[in-house]
Amino acid sequence: MQAEAIMSKPVVGIGPSASIAEAAGLMLSKKLSGLPVIRNDGRLVGIVSEGDFLRRGELGTERKRSRWLEFLVSPGKAADEYVRANGRRVEEVMSQDVVTASPAASLAKVVELMTRHHVKRIPVVEAEKVVGIITRSDLLRALLGVLPDGGATVIDDEQIRQNIATELARQKWAGNDLINVIVDKGVVTLSGAIFDERERQAAIVAAENVAGVNAVKDNLFCADPVSVVLVS
Repeated sequence: MQAEAIMSKPVVGIGPSASIAEAAGLMLSKKLSGLPVIRNDGRLVGIVSEGDFLRRGELGTERKRSRWLEFLVSPGKAADEYVRANGRRVEEVMSQDVVTASPAASLAKVVELMTRHHVKRIPVVEAEKVVGIITRSDLLRALLGVLPDGGATVIDDEQIRQNIATELARQKWAGNDLINVIVDKGVVTLSGAIFDERERQAAIVAAENVAGVNAVKDNLFCADPVSVVLVS
């Protein structure tokens, strides 16, 4: 799936010369946590978000430091913080280093950008113009569209067992066939050894995600990888 398949459009944006009051009002009225800052020609020049309004002189929340720490702050950094705490226009408080994606970018690439840069929204840009935006909510909607609907699926027990075994075999944490799988009328029983309690939930999730599984019973035991002796 590509970015263009899930991006929101048309994009709700704001101009760089707009007031911060306009930006805050627009975000509240549209229930958005951030806005791309877009020039009249459609080019992206920044992002303004709720985070840009946290440290404001009007609220008394501007950054304060002890006297000795303040001494260590460069004049340039102090000036930048002053502008962000007291600026009146969007262009004065917005973030200018914007992480973007192309319409053809994969969802894996979009998520990688979000996590690497710690951002909640990725503008989608084509020919230097904003054509859409992807937020975490868009990813949730995409996930909802591909999750199983929970309807009953009748599959042979042996096929279910094989499908679970195949999935476990792909996972490095599954312990090379140390987990046994039994299926009876769609109810899966997991038994055998694990060496880390986190593997227990992983094995249960692996089974739950196989079509036809109605329930999972956990009979796994956590063994000491040094002292345990497994007898075949």
